[in-house]
Amino acid sequence: MSGSVGDMAETKKTSKSGFSAEERAAMKAAAAERKASQKQEDLDQALAVAIAQLPDDERAMAEKIDAIVREHAPMLASKTYYGMPGWAREGKVCLFMQPATKFKFRYSTIGFDPTAHLDDGNMWPTAFAILTIGPAEEKKIIELVKQAVS
Repeated sequence: MSGSVGDMAETKKTSKSGFSAEERAAMKAAAAERKASQKQEDLDQALAVAIAQLPDDERAMAEKIDAIVREHAPMLASKTYYGMPGWAREGKVCLFMQPATKFKFRYSTIGFDPTAHLDDGNMWPTAFAILTIGPAEEKKIIELVKQAVS
């Protein structure tokens, strides 16, 4: 996970479709998610599988985010989002974690979709880069999750 320009250029290589292999895999995951059963226990299982398949460092972050969501935003339901860990409100993804390895990036991202209430004036961040989750990052994530569902 060096994140060098060469690594990012490698991710950008595309096929005739114009999409990288990683982007095509994410689209296939999204199609499978739409076809999957919408029973909550199936969605919980899909999230658990998505998290379990991550490398150790990313899995630890995803597990921490999942624990934060379950404690501080229990109204959000488990969901996967293009094969990534996600949490939804009324069926729409509110929060997700994009692992660095998904697209061979230097860092993972915690992202918030429009259903999250992060509005702050005319401009506000909706994605946050993370390398690890220590006490300071955990505190910030808890604040963001609480604000997202307020």
